[in-house]
Amino acid sequence: MSKEMSMSDKKSGNQKATLRKSIFLPMSILFVLVIIVGIIAPKAFYDVENAIVGFAFDWFGWLFQIAGNIFLFICLWIMVSKKGDILLGGKDAQPIMSWWNWFAISLCAGIATGILFWGIAEPITHFMSPPAELGIEAGTESAAMFAMTQTNIHWTFIPYAMYSIAGVGIAFATFNMKLPYHVSSILYPIFGKKIKGTIGNIVDNTCLLAMAGGVAAVLGVAAMQISSGLNILFGITSGKIVWVAILAVIVVTYIVSSYTGLNRGIKWLSDKNSKLFLALMVFIFIFGPTKFILSFGTQSVGHFIQDFFVRTHYLSPIDGSAWPRWWPIYYWAIWLAYAPLTGMFLAKISKGRTLRQFMLMNLIIPAAFGFIWFAVFGGSAIHLELNGAGIWNAIQNNGLEVSVFAFLKNFPLFKIMSLLFIVAVYVSVVTLCDSMTTTISSLSTSAYKNASIEPPNNVKIFWGLIMSSIAIINLLAGKAGEISGIDATKQIATVAGFPTLFLMLAIAFSVVKMMVKEKDYDIVNRPETAIIDTEALE
Repeated sequence: MSKEMSMSDKKSGNQKATLRKSIFLPMSILFVLVIIVGIIAPKAFYDVENAIVGFAFDWFGWLFQIAGNIFLFICLWIMVSKKGDILLGGKDAQPIMSWWNWFAISLCAGIATGILFWGIAEPITHFMSPPAELGIEAGTESAAMFAMTQTNIHWTFIPYAMYSIAGVGIAFATFNMKLPYHVSSILYPIFGKKIKGTIGNIVDNTCLLAMAGGVAAVLGVAAMQISSGLNILFGITSGKIVWVAILAVIVVTYIVSSYTGLNRGIKWLSDKNSKLFLALMVFIFIFGPTKFILSFGTQSVGHFIQDFFVRTHYLSPIDGSAWPRWWPIYYWAIWLAYAPLTGMFLAKISKGRTLRQFMLMNLIIPAAFGFIWFAVFGGSAIHLELNGAGIWNAIQNNGLEVSVFAFLKNFPLFKIMSLLFIVAVYVSVVTLCDSMTTTISSLSTSAYKNASIEPPNNVKIFWGLIMSSIAIINLLAGKAGEISGIDATKQIATVAGFPTLFLMLAIAFSVVKMMVKEKDYDIVNRPETAIIDTEALE
């Protein structure tokens, strides 16, 4: 504790959260420097981002693609094997929330604004502009099946597998191995007591760097989509002033929400957000092409199963298509950026559940929800486009951020539904940023040692301001580099996720080792055989 100093009188029991200088100081200095560079030299900022992204794709695109499948199969193995019976926290542990609240938080912590933004934009883009190198004719049934297969790959099992493998490892390490509540505890099977010092600090700094970049990307997407909606509905001109104003409102809201802690702010937001998602989906299903949705959705699942390995390994090494860089590699990078700290958050709410229940709630059910969501919204959008709705034309003229509103013009109650979508985007990003601000703040204070401690509010405010500042700087830097705001968010997401790729592979190996040598590590359920020296890690 000699490297920590008192920060707040925010307590959990008799414990007080204190600042971790080894995490807080280097990351805060780095991010402040990034913001300064982004303000002074936005073009240089963009060029550095672009160089990193190019290097990551050229040399490690293959590893991004393979890694996603590795994480998925490890999660499925844990779920279907006897390891799934392991109870997090031991036989006396009690769940801290209901099944519904657990589902709602898991769903909202993982998807943020994603499915609201990309539910229309991605299927339509792939349908009307498939990669030329594949020889698929735009606007055909083949293009539609390609669009839905690729969209489902990006938004269902693989991203949730990334969250789940990190989450289950942190949960097992925290509740069953009695190790400190932080990401590096997962690596105990590899490094042993060394995780307490330099290795642990490197891991936690990497996670904080990645998550701050990932959240900045999501904030940027949300600002653009809300701004576009306000322009369409109220004639408010979209631009950097409006983006800053929107981000300011979002940041204030999620900081206030984070003040209330897990069981009030996040729990309440997730509950309302999930119900809003369901209401929107039911509305589109009923008033949209219901029969087409059912048939199209069923067929798209078949193509997903048939083409899964082909599509999750496509890199175009001969034709040299840039498509894999801007779609699957971007997605894997942003999910990887989120994964360690999202997993840390999901671990916090999993005590009292079995590993099988953990995988069911954090992998299977959210993935199933994704299939249904994209069948309803993506299927309806493709049907409308085939019948001359002009969604693709609106996207080409005004950007991907208008896709939802061009879509909703074809349904009853356009203005009301558009407002509900704006509210859903707003609540979604607030929910994600609330949970991630709390987790980042925990990681940069001594709250990381105990899942029950709330980090200091002034630290939450600091990280909230940092992430929103990076979001706006990145959008402006992208403009200076003459790429769209959406492509700018893709750039920073890939930069954030690149270093985390290697950490996540180490995490996957360590989780497998935990499960294989469960008798050596599970102090709570197998105290007679466990061989962990927890006192050395205090």
